[in-house]
Amino acid sequence: MSEVPKNVLFLCTGNSARSILAEAILNRLGNGEFAAYSAGSQPTGKPNPGAIELLEDHGYDTAFARSKNWDEFAASSAPEMDFVFTVCSNAAGETCPVWPGRPHTDDWSIDDPATAIGTRAEIRLAFETAYDALQLKISTFLTQQREPEKAR
Repeated sequence: MSEVPKNVLFLCTGNSARSILAEAILNRLGNGEFAAYSAGSQPTGKPNPGAIELLEDHGYDTAFARSKNWDEFAASSAPEMDFVFTVCSNAAGETCPVWPGRPHTDDWSIDDPATAIGTRAEIRLAFETAYDALQLKISTFLTQQREPEKAR
């Protein structure tokens, strides 16, 4: 394990659900090797209650969760990112700020559970589906980072 964690920023439009889920998952699975953050191009101002409920049900401390603008991470005082991942197609198509350094970027389009309609169970399923998809993407990313020769 390296002494300095690699910084990862997850972006979506509202920074209320997917990017916050990804931030929580990577901070748990990253074992201190990675420091995850999240932001949005048009933050909603608060995390989606469905995302918070799901994280709490999975044993996460949600005190970290807040909806923030991606400009916060483009400032000179922000931590330099090693990776920047968009988790929605909208954010991937927007003109992003210039990130300090030269982070690796990629788009991980995940369906937005915050737009789900239906019964409480159907909406919860949308959040669980997004969580599972993000957990799989993040687990794959971690495997590639920890064992780059084997992952190729």
